[in-house]
Amino acid sequence: MKSKIGRLKVGVALTVVLLLAIVLLVPTSLVIGVTCEVGTGGLPLSAYDLSAVPQSVAEDAARLATELFGDYQEECDDFVSQLLATYSAAKDRDFIILFNSGGWGWNLLENTPGWQSIVTGIQTELDSLDYKLLSLDYMRTEESWRGRLDELVERITGYPSKAKHLASRMEFLTKHNPGLRVILTGESTGTIICDSVMNILGNNPQVYSIQTGPPFWHEHIALDRTLLLTGNGIVPDSFSQGDFGAIVWGNLRYWFRLSQPEAHFDTAPHYVGAPGHDYWWQYPEVCSQIANFLEQNFGVKWLSP
Repeated sequence: MKSKIGRLKVGVALTVVLLLAIVLLVPTSLVIGVTCEVGTGGLPLSAYDLSAVPQSVAEDAARLATELFGDYQEECDDFVSQLLATYSAAKDRDFIILFNSGGWGWNLLENTPGWQSIVTGIQTELDSLDYKLLSLDYMRTEESWRGRLDELVERITGYPSKAKHLASRMEFLTKHNPGLRVILTGESTGTIICDSVMNILGNNPQVYSIQTGPPFWHEHIALDRTLLLTGNGIVPDSFSQGDFGAIVWGNLRYWFRLSQPEAHFDTAPHYVGAPGHDYWWQYPEVCSQIANFLEQNFGVKWLSP
């Protein structure tokens, strides 16, 4: 197993070199992640009325944008608009839940039923103490071939740029909303950027993270204020364990109709490309671990689903 992983790392390193060469040779604009409120179909948050935003906050947003994007005025304006819109939306909230999808990074929570059930469960737990929440999607990737290439390079190298941009958003929001707490969530490959952001924000006690199904090749480094689930308590997560045989066999069984979509504990039937790589609030192990994490950090008492 170790020799296989060693060969994989060599292959990944060579791939990174090739991709970096392509990225440097092909002109591109800077990639700005999109923050949108859950349920709005991916429409970016935008600030239409800035009259209620303190001048000092607006100036800090502009300063941060210039620090991150320099003379790229369009990117700066886009970043400031999203930043101030998120600030305004979160002003009277106690919590932000921000979702990072797996895959290429542009999927919405509404298209991720397992994690949608988890966020609903978290909301129920926090609502029980009259906390006010804002649930957000974070689409870190543009849906294009260039977006895929940028995402692949960032992912393999630990998200040096995208994590910095996302961490800057979280730092800005918590700085200007001292009572706000952020729960950064991620699934599958989306856990890598969450880990990188939590590493950057290691000294920020207002930011927490809940992550499920990390890829087998990534070794997490930021575990403070983080809950990392590598199994759903039903079937071993073949993607987190690097069990390629289980992944291939599971897909072959499904493609040749030798098995049906899975359903456990009243979940809807669903196809899992990597056996065990699905996480639902209805799964006792998932529910109990997340509920315990919420209770330990926020005093939330567990309400059984």
